[in-house]
Amino acid sequence: MDNSGKEKEAMALMAEAEKKMKSSQSFFGSLFGGSSKMEDACDLYGRAANMFKMAKNWSAAGNAFSQAALLHLQMQSKHDAATNFIDAGNAFKKSDPQEAINCLNRAIEIYTDMGRFTIAAKHHITIAEIYETELVDIDKAIAHYEQAADYYKGEESTSSANKCLLKVATYAAQLEQYPKATEIYEQVATHAMDSTLLKYSAKDYFFKAALCHFCVDMLNAKLAVQKYEEMFPAFSDSRECKFVKKLLDAFEEQNVDAYTDAVRQALTCPFCCL
Repeated sequence: MDNSGKEKEAMALMAEAEKKMKSSQSFFGSLFGGSSKMEDACDLYGRAANMFKMAKNWSAAGNAFSQAALLHLQMQSKHDAATNFIDAGNAFKKSDPQEAINCLNRAIEIYTDMGRFTIAAKHHITIAEIYETELVDIDKAIAHYEQAADYYKGEESTSSANKCLLKVATYAAQLEQYPKATEIYEQVATHAMDSTLLKYSAKDYFFKAALCHFCVDMLNAKLAVQKYEEMFPAFSDSRECKFVKKLLDAFEEQNVDAYTDAVRQALTCPFCCL
């Protein structure tokens, strides 16, 4: 069956679902099996959505999943409603990013009402990624990464929270919100240095925190580096620490050649990438 045939079948399923819906809402329909007709309509909307997906008609698929979700809400089937809103969001991502966000937000509302904060956090990340790549609204992307981090923290998922916070820190640094970026890098570094698995990455986060300090005030940057060395002795011997110290010394001495040379050498090393 070609795409046009799949779309015709999908539209026929949608029409049948709407007929079931109207029948369930009539007086006699509500008396005789109204709920079962609504369940049948949900199933038909779901089948129609999948046919639209096969035909690559993403907007129609998203709309069909949304209709199923709204029906599930009427029947107090919150989990099924949330699942269908997610399916709708995934379909709309390919055609209408803003509508995808609307559907994902509806699902998030349901999951938070059910106390499913880890799942809600996951979908906040999806929304953040849409704002990053499709709508290019960094402020809103940051807000959703922060909300996801808050939910993960509440569920004691510190590693997942930190991944979100690192995205926030990266954007904060790019937007020259250095105090905010510094606070996050220091927080994540402190957590990492106490973990056997994450300890190696702590020097990278302290390095980025030091650079953010440097962008604001040279003296604060020097004091921060000293503090990081005391907190995490392994930082002292790292290339990252030595690089920051070279920059600070060159800047303090107003030695342009030394500063330029330090930057040139660092450009060949992966650690210098923020």
